[in-house]
Amino acid sequence: MSVNDRRASHMNAPRPRVASNRVGDAERHALRSGASPLQSDNADHRGSTSSQKNRMPREQQNMTSEKRSERMTIHSKERSQTRTRNPVKESSSAGNRGEWERSRSKRGVQGDIAASQARNQEKEPEEVPWNPHASLMPHSTAPLATRVSVAPLASTLPQSLQPTPLRELSVDTQEKALLDDLLFVFMGFEGQYIHYHSNYDPAVEKDRLTGPVFQLPSGLDPTLRDLTLSMLKMATHYSALEAFVEVQSRAEFGAVSHALCATIRKILKDYLILIAQLESQLLNNPSFTLQLLHLHTMPTSQCLAQLHSMGQELLRRNGLLDQDLDESIDDFDDVDNILEQLKEGGDLVPGAMSSKKICKGGNVLRLLTERLATYSGDPTSKALLERLLRDASRPYMTMLNEWLHHGGIKDPHAEFLVKEQKWIKREKLEEDYTDEYWEKRYTIRDNEVPPQLDSVRDKVLLAGKYLNVVRECGGVDVSKEVKDVPQTLDDPRFLDNVNAAYTYANASLLNLLLTKNSLTTRFRSLKHYFFLDRSDYFSFFLEIGGPELRRPAQAVNVSKLQSLLDLVLRQPGSIAAQDPFKEDVKVRMNKVGLTKWLMQVVSVSGIDQDNPEAGMQVAQSHVEDDKNINGFEALELDYSVPFPLSLVISRKTVLRYQLVFRHLLSLRHHENLLVGCWLDQSKSTCWRHKSSDRRVEVWKRRAWSLRSKMLIFVQQLLYFCTAEVIEPNWQNLMDRVNGADAQGSEVTVNGIKQANRTVDELMQDHVDFLDTCLKECMLTQAKLLKIHSKILMCCNMYTSWAASAVGRGLYLADPDLAGKAPSSDPRGYDPTRIAKLEESLKRYEDHFTRHLRILMDSLNYYAATESVVLLKLAHVLNSITKEDGPV
Repeated sequence: MSVNDRRASHMNAPRPRVASNRVGDAERHALRSGASPLQSDNADHRGSTSSQKNRMPREQQNMTSEKRSERMTIHSKERSQTRTRNPVKESSSAGNRGEWERSRSKRGVQGDIAASQARNQEKEPEEVPWNPHASLMPHSTAPLATRVSVAPLASTLPQSLQPTPLRELSVDTQEKALLDDLLFVFMGFEGQYIHYHSNYDPAVEKDRLTGPVFQLPSGLDPTLRDLTLSMLKMATHYSALEAFVEVQSRAEFGAVSHALCATIRKILKDYLILIAQLESQLLNNPSFTLQLLHLHTMPTSQCLAQLHSMGQELLRRNGLLDQDLDESIDDFDDVDNILEQLKEGGDLVPGAMSSKKICKGGNVLRLLTERLATYSGDPTSKALLERLLRDASRPYMTMLNEWLHHGGIKDPHAEFLVKEQKWIKREKLEEDYTDEYWEKRYTIRDNEVPPQLDSVRDKVLLAGKYLNVVRECGGVDVSKEVKDVPQTLDDPRFLDNVNAAYTYANASLLNLLLTKNSLTTRFRSLKHYFFLDRSDYFSFFLEIGGPELRRPAQAVNVSKLQSLLDLVLRQPGSIAAQDPFKEDVKVRMNKVGLTKWLMQVVSVSGIDQDNPEAGMQVAQSHVEDDKNINGFEALELDYSVPFPLSLVISRKTVLRYQLVFRHLLSLRHHENLLVGCWLDQSKSTCWRHKSSDRRVEVWKRRAWSLRSKMLIFVQQLLYFCTAEVIEPNWQNLMDRVNGADAQGSEVTVNGIKQANRTVDELMQDHVDFLDTCLKECMLTQAKLLKIHSKILMCCNMYTSWAASAVGRGLYLADPDLAGKAPSSDPRGYDPTRIAKLEESLKRYEDHFTRHLRILMDSLNYYAATESVVLLKLAHVLNSITKEDGPV
């Protein structure tokens, strides 16, 4: 055999798959080291042959034919390599023949090297060793979530481990292979033939929540393919539900979702038990077929399909699957939640779960209820959804019972229908002019109310609010366990439980307010101090505090006035001395006049009858200080009320009391001014002397008549506000509080008869009473306020003019008293003085009469459009406007 033939046989022999790379490496190493490449090849192939022989027993189980070819290849190559070494060992006596052989051998080695390099480029890459491993994933907020990493995909399996293609198997063998695969696929794993779709990535949460799509290999019998495809949906649903349970069990999704996931987890456990039973049938029953497997899994498949549909809808509402654009835009619409989170020190980072709208609590129960109504015609789905709703509602009912029977909220995940604003404290009641504590501390989450509570949502809110107040006053035993109450929403006693808790909480708070805290007595005390009922003490206070109150408001000593008020209230024989709440009355000086303050309120809001305190609060923050008012115009009383009476007698109601008080004080002050003017005129010689000049006497009568008209106007207005407005409305309020009105009925609580009314109705009646008083006292209409202010200003200016300038002018105008003035005025009788006095008096008469007529017209208009009670005042004031006859 020639050298060329040996080279050809060496190049054409098949190469071993494992040792091929090593041969190439040895040849390259031999070239670098200067040794013969054939020697290196020979040494390497001996080592490669031994390693191949060590691996043969393991490969012999699967690839016997391939092993024979490899062995033949190795032997043939060894022979070719051994024979090529013979020329090197020949003796030197060969002469030219040896040189010729060495040159031939060198050319052959170079050709072998070139051929080996070409073969290395054409060979397939070496297979990566199959070394799958599992790892632990980090903890999540779902305590039962799996922490084992995702199994390797079947697409990464090496070719040597791939099973025999289905096209090479018979139909019976295919069915057995599919039965084995389906048991794994039903548990969410890939089988030997059934694999995940190429688009599915188990590392992506969205793909896991949607569920894997399984695909079948080619070559499968069509009958088996259709039957298998119908069962693969159940495997998809199971995998998706496992991911759903892990995600929805996180802390941010709330206790209701956790309870729902616990129930689904129990159903999935029963599903796995079914898979174990099917495996037992497969192993022990030779007649177990794919058709029997399909029949056994049909009921469970329907159950999992219903669970999967419900889970996908819930995930969409949580934004974990395809989210609508409108929902994503509205992520920051809940301003109250954002403000509350900021007040509690939270962050509003984009994408944070706290800033997203999460479907939890009542929304989950609403979803289950809606699906139950939709699938009520399917007995299997109905039973399943009833079970889910019953189990998911248990933690919600626990929170509801705690709220209804203890007045507390245990809602760590913010999923209950009642929302608590913890930053609103009881201490704010002393400065709260909007009832923020009562109206905003506990509110309803309108979008998270279960359908079962829609009809009684207000009762649920009020029952807990009432009981919360009683609990803070020590009237509820929180340690007492709530027993014999419904635990699920489908309990027939559910609505009865809410109504009974509402009735009990309302009666308990009414008993606490009316009996233990003497609310009616508090009302009478407020009437004494703010409406000047039986106000002998107050007349004395105005008398002894007059010098201080005549000073500018900024210069008034409030401590001195407080001391004087305490002295008057404790004076023996005074009605106020018997008042048990006289310590709660304090003196304050307002920086703004009453008319200016009310005009600002009216201009801002027009005093909205539904929410009048809103305008009052705005006015308080925008009205500038009035530097021209004196102590009488700035004086007001304050009244401190302890909790829980501060809920009924709140700051906004005390503010209304103060407005009415300042109005009555203004009328009482002007009455005192006019009466004092009458006393001064009665004591003065120039007024008591009958002058010989008839013109002076006519002027005196006109001045007396104008003062009398002013005094009648002020007294009639004061009488109207107290006797015609405050007193009748007060009696109506007391009748409603005590349950004596025609619509009231009585209930017995702890042996005490009480009005069957709610605390909110009582609070509203109190506010309505004060608003009615403000309206009928003409303090809510800008036109009436302006006219009323101008008339009182005219009276004030007239009394000042009559006390200062008129007395001296009368001495100069009366010829009988000329030169007898008590002052040191040396001037005598001045005939022009009476003309000046007549001119000044004419201006006051015209001003008072003109504005009084305007007031009369306004009263008639508002009596026809708003309050008929103003007709009484218009009728009384009509006598003042009549022209006097000739004197």
